Amino acid sequence: MVQEREGMNRQSGRTWRKCQGAGVPCSQRGFTLLEVMIVISIILILVGIAAGMYQQSIRRARESVLKTDLQTMRTAIDNYTMDKLQAPQSLQDLADAHYLRDLPIDPFTNQRDWVAHFGDTLISPEQTGTGLDDVHSNSDQTGSDGTPYNTW
Repeated sequence: MVQEREGMNRQSGRTWRKCQGAGVPCSQRGFTLLEVMIVISIILILVGIAAGMYQQSIRRARESVLKTDLQTMRTAIDNYTMDKLQAPQSLQDLADAHYLRDLPIDPFTNQRDWVAHFGDTLISPEQTGTGLDDVHSNSDQTGSDGTPYNTW
């Protein structure tokens, strides 16, 4: 059984109610629909902000992986060319000659579909043949700096 006690606050003159016991709650207990809606709205706003920040961090991480992979493959191309005095004819030549363990996967296309650039430039005077001299991503997306990934 619920017992209600009423009293009067001496300073403000307001009446107060105190509920005791178990069972049916007093009408003064609980939250109004408006209060619940405000709390849910604040939670949804915070979740929206967190989701946006998460997507940005994922994109920055993929861009970092792309930069590292491109730098690694370009270094391997240069090392292969200097060691063999001839540029590789494909990216697979780098893996076959153990300059790379395996061709990396492009973080934006999720495939090993790199765009190989073949040129006529010689790195050293002893070089006997030309071939692969640069590599780019095959993605048509634009980076956070405003440049397309296939130009990095």
